[in-house]
Amino acid sequence: MTEMLKGTLEGIVLAILSLRPEYGYEITARLREMGFTDIAEGTVYALLVRIEQRGLVGVEKVPSEKGPPRKVYSLNAQGQAYLEEFWRTWSFLTERLDQLQKGGR
Repeated sequence: MTEMLKGTLEGIVLAILSLRPEYGYEITARLREMGFTDIAEGTVYALLVRIEQRGLVGVEKVPSEKGPPRKVYSLNAQGQAYLEEFWRTWSFLTERLDQLQKGGR
């Protein structure tokens, strides 16, 4: 399960950000609410760094009541295009896997 999730986590996080801007801890909490309880916070933060470097998200530093400013991530146009491609690929894969599960029909 963990290995399969690694390949899809980026798309899942972008889908979360397509709903509203969030900071890292909020994203991790949302993932846990969805049942992804084994995902470490460090994994999410490393992924956020990667998608920021790839230009898929906008980042705004927002003052925090406790400590340094928080980085709030939002999906930008490039990230939206990537997410749309992710959903197309996901649909293709799930259709094929469903066919296999039903005996190739």
